[in-house]
Amino acid sequence: MFATLEVAVEGPVGTLWLNRPQRLNALSVEVLRELAAAARWFDEQPHLRVVVVGGRGRAFSAGADLDGFPAVSDAGVRQAADLGRQMAEALEDMRAVTIARIQGWCVGGGLVLAAACDLRVAADTARFSIPEIDLGIPLAWGGIPRLVREIGPALTKELVITCREFSPREAQAAGFLNRVVGETELDAEVNALAAEVAARPAMPVAATKRHVNAVTSQMVGTARAWSDADGLVGGLLDPECEAARLAYVKARGR
Repeated sequence: MFATLEVAVEGPVGTLWLNRPQRLNALSVEVLRELAAAARWFDEQPHLRVVVVGGRGRAFSAGADLDGFPAVSDAGVRQAADLGRQMAEALEDMRAVTIARIQGWCVGGGLVLAAACDLRVAADTARFSIPEIDLGIPLAWGGIPRLVREIGPALTKELVITCREFSPREAQAAGFLNRVVGETELDAEVNALAAEVAARPAMPVAATKRHVNAVTSQMVGTARAWSDADGLVGGLLDPECEAARLAYVKARGR
């Protein structure tokens, strides 16, 4: 059904796996389109109540796959830059409750993907970072309002501007993660949480998800994210940003 994802449904529980382990599940144009399509597919499954979202291999997601995006001079670059927002909104709007299962790296756009999920569980060995500004681009895809919603404005500014790595324990203390467990316990913890959600009456669970999302959407203004693509394209065109991006790539031997 999908080239870059694995999707399955067993009773009330579904699974959605990013399946590009050789690329640390980096989010290409194709992946973003398939994630939005998968969200719509899950909504068509009548008995589904919860979906676990994870990444195959060593990482949840290494963020946007810049090698997989059009050149800034291409006619479709603005549309491609907007796909991350569409992906995040599609996942957030799913009828089922979503649980992000996080191991290894959760970086940039991968962190936005996790933030679009309802609940988040991480291994204590996971690592988080938001390197977009070091790459000469603003954090896009609706990442800013979602981070403000989850961890507050001051910490959002610090983490996005400094691009520093942070640990699962810090992410949990800030309110981003629901649970942190040992790496060997991650699957059992996620499966137990999914079973807890699936066992509850569907109507009040769905109402709670919709109610919370409606309240927080009004608080942080996720609807403004439609313009994120313009800021992203602007960063790709800016000479100072391009120099920063080249330095970042060179420092990492790419």
